[in-house]
Amino acid sequence: MSFLVSKVISTGYELKQLFKLMIPILITQFAQAGFGLIDTIMAGHLSANDLAAIAVGVGLWIPIMLLFSGIMIATTPLVAEAQGARTPEKIATIARQSLWVALILGVIAGLILQTMPFLLPLFGVPEALLPKASLFLHAIGLGMPAVTMYAALRGYSEALGHPRPVTVISLVALVVLIPLNLVFMHGLGPIPALGSAGCGFATSILQWLMFFALALYIFKAQAYQKSQPFAFFEKVDWYWVKRIMALGFPIGLAIFFEVSIFSTAAIVLSPLGEVTVAAHQIAISITSQLFMIPMSLAIALTIRIGTYYGEKNLLAMRRVQLLGLATGTVLALVSMILLWFFRSEIVSFYTSDYDVTHIAVYLVLFAIAYQLMDSWQVSAAGCLRGMQDTKGPMWITMLAYWVIAFPVGIYLARFTEMGAAGVWIGLIVGLSIACVLLLSRLYFNNKRLAQKFS
Repeated sequence: MSFLVSKVISTGYELKQLFKLMIPILITQFAQAGFGLIDTIMAGHLSANDLAAIAVGVGLWIPIMLLFSGIMIATTPLVAEAQGARTPEKIATIARQSLWVALILGVIAGLILQTMPFLLPLFGVPEALLPKASLFLHAIGLGMPAVTMYAALRGYSEALGHPRPVTVISLVALVVLIPLNLVFMHGLGPIPALGSAGCGFATSILQWLMFFALALYIFKAQAYQKSQPFAFFEKVDWYWVKRIMALGFPIGLAIFFEVSIFSTAAIVLSPLGEVTVAAHQIAISITSQLFMIPMSLAIALTIRIGTYYGEKNLLAMRRVQLLGLATGTVLALVSMILLWFFRSEIVSFYTSDYDVTHIAVYLVLFAIAYQLMDSWQVSAAGCLRGMQDTKGPMWITMLAYWVIAFPVGIYLARFTEMGAAGVWIGLIVGLSIACVLLLSRLYFNNKRLAQKFS
C-alpha cells in the first residue's frame, strides 16, 4: 500500500497515466462523433429531402443510443475497482455479466427504434420524409445490440488501461463507413439504391463489425488473458445484473438529460426563424466537439479513481481528483483562448451566409463563458463515477438542466429581447449550478470515504 501511495504522489507519474488513457479515449470520441457527421454530409450530397430525412432519423437515434450505451459505462468503475482490489476473477465475471446486460438492453433499444417510425406523424414529421426516415430507423435499430455490447467491451478494455484497441477500431470504422454508405445509398449488385436510408444499414453493419473485431482482439491478445471474459460461458447472475443496472442506469439517464436539453433548445428557438436556429446549431456543434476533451478526461478520471477506490487508497484518490480538476482547468482555458481568437474562422467552416455567421459568432461568446464550468462539472462527475456514486449526479443533472436551465432559457428566449442568447444564458446558469453541486458532492464523498476507510 505504501508503494502505491508514494507512486501516486508523484504528479508527473499520475499526469502521465491520465494522458495515457485520455488521448486514445479522445481520439475514439472524435471518431465516433464522426459517424453521424459522415452520414449527414453524404446524405446532403444526394438531396435536401435526404438530408432532412437523415436529420430526423439521427435526432431520434442518438438520444436512445446514448441512453442505452451510457448504462454500460457502469462496466468501467466496476472493472477498475476489481483491478485495484487485485481480484481478476471478478473482472472476468463483471465483463461477462455486462455483456448479458448489454445484449438485453440492445434488444430493447432495437425494438424501440423499430416502433419509432409509427410515431413520426405524431411528431409532425412531413409526409415526404416518412419513407426514408422510417427505413433509416428500422435499419439502424438492427445494430443496437452490437452498440451496447461494444460499449460493455470498451468499458472493460479501457478500465484495464488498454484504450488503444478501441481507438484503432474506431478509426478504421470511420474509413470503412464511407464505402459502406456508398454501396447502400447508390446500390451495388443485389443491393438496391436506398438513398439516405442506406446510411442506417451501413451503420448497423459497421456496429456489428466493430463489436466482433473488439471481441476477437480481446479473446486473442495476451493483455486480457488473466481476466479473459470469453474463456467460458457464464449464465446470467442477477446479483451482477442488478449491480450494473443500479450503477449504470443513472449514468445513462444523466447523459440523456444532458443531450436532450441541447436538442430541445432548437425547438424552443424555432419560432425565432430558421436563421436563428441554424446559427444556434452551428454554435452547439462547435461546443459539442470541444466537450469531447473534458469528457475524455472524465472517463480517464473514472478509471484512475475507480482503481484507487478498489485499493481503498484515499490519498491517491484525492491527488488524482486535484490533478484532474487542474488539468481540466488548463484545457478549458486553452479552449477559451482558441475560441476567442478563431471564432469567426471556425464558424466559416459551417456556413458562408452572412446573417447566420453574424449570430453564430455572437453565440460562440456564450460557449466561451461556460467552458470552465463545463470542464469542472464533467470532471467532478467522472470522479464520482469512479467512487461508484451515480444516483446523486443523475438527480443533480436533472435539476440543473430541466428544472432550472430549461425554464430560464424558455423565458429569456421567448419573453425578453434576448432571443437565442436567452437559451444560452439558461444553459450557463444550469451548468454553473451543476458544477457547484457536483463539486460539493465530491467534497462530502471524500469526507464520507475518509471515515469509511479509517
